[in-house]
Amino acid sequence: MAGIVGEATVQELREQVRGQVLTPEDPGYDEARTLWNAMIDRRPALILRAAGTADVMVGVQFARAEGLELAVRGGGHSLPGSSSTDGGIVLDLSAMKGIRVDPHARRATVQPGATWGDLDHETQAFGLATTGGLVSTTGVAGLTLGGGIGWLMRRHGLACDNLLAADVVTADGRIVRASADDHQDLLWGLRGGGGNLGIVTAFEFALYPVGPTILGGPVFFPGSDAAEIARRYREYASDLPDEMTTALNFTTAPPLPFLPADTHGTPVVVALGCYAGPIEEGEKAAMGLRELGSPIADLMGPMPYLGLQGFLDPLYAPGERNYFKAGYLRELTDDVIEQIVRFHGSKPGPSSEIHVQHLGGAVAREPEGGSAFSGRDGSFVLNVVARWHEPSDDVAQMTWAQDLYASVEPATTGKAYVNFLSTGETRVREAYGDDRYERLAALKKAWDPTNLFHLNQNIVPA
Repeated sequence: MAGIVGEATVQELREQVRGQVLTPEDPGYDEARTLWNAMIDRRPALILRAAGTADVMVGVQFARAEGLELAVRGGGHSLPGSSSTDGGIVLDLSAMKGIRVDPHARRATVQPGATWGDLDHETQAFGLATTGGLVSTTGVAGLTLGGGIGWLMRRHGLACDNLLAADVVTADGRIVRASADDHQDLLWGLRGGGGNLGIVTAFEFALYPVGPTILGGPVFFPGSDAAEIARRYREYASDLPDEMTTALNFTTAPPLPFLPADTHGTPVVVALGCYAGPIEEGEKAAMGLRELGSPIADLMGPMPYLGLQGFLDPLYAPGERNYFKAGYLRELTDDVIEQIVRFHGSKPGPSSEIHVQHLGGAVAREPEGGSAFSGRDGSFVLNVVARWHEPSDDVAQMTWAQDLYASVEPATTGKAYVNFLSTGETRVREAYGDDRYERLAALKKAWDPTNLFHLNQNIVPA
């Protein structure tokens, strides 16, 4: 701490907040600074675990007064490690998990430390939900601010499309409300513009009747049939009702009891789906997924919505090394399929995967008031997920992901889903496109002219 922040100054901060202030000398510091992506190892000078909005305001003012780099941590799943800093201050919001559901108005108010599992648990008590992440341990805040792909998106839009209002701590430590009636420009930027414009301390979402039982789940196919399955999937996805959201995952069969033992550790293609409507209608839509090939396991059927939301959680536990390359595909062409199949066969490790998620439906329609989200003209989002354990595998894993993406890049729209941008990626302007980027840059100048909030997919103030 010497030479960064004096002990007297730290003590003064402790006396101003209800939450906990940790320095490198304090017990629990190493646990508190550890990030989901094991590739990122940073040592902040201070970690402020905020207990409420007042602590967030104090934290912002403290960072400015002391000239400290400020990182903001919500659910903690930031792929490039934006939720930490070397030598600065981490404003950790993970203890702020309050959720209030109004089942009559179909609204939920959520604090920024909540995960999608936390929110789904509360809303499902009333048979309600809003579009959340594909992994329930993902934070509500980061996913929403970056867009919000999830299992309800083709029926109900992205997470950011369902953001109706937000309480925001600004770069000068004030609190403002963004809604259809107040600071509409700020609400537009929060819907997909990342954490560039302020720290949201309360999200207000629209909710919809969903569950508690839905039609969904995975169907497993042998990897040897990958090309034919992908081509059939392209045709299947071309004529789907908006209620059906689906994805293909080119992966390795895990050693689970519902899969034949002789398939464990072999390449497989997993078709996943969720029908946001009556189960009997969902059965008709799901039939096409089953008919993509000859299944080796079929788990598609009526299941709890909470079960579907948590289905992928074991595959994305913290402590692994992660690197993504992603973009929007105009179409799932034969050439793209050929490259996916080729690289599926040369995966450098069993945990690495290739995801193809179908967009369209409500995703293609702007919400009332618009949004900064840029991917509505894509038919699919391709995400190359490199995931491994040993640092010695870094080069092989990252090269595999980069080479695969380069081979299909001509078929992309040129834009990118900012939540899937990894460490070292500088495609922020390309991710949004010129028009949205310029509008965001003007908002950035208005709300954060000194770029205090720059540890993110950063928009430079105009």
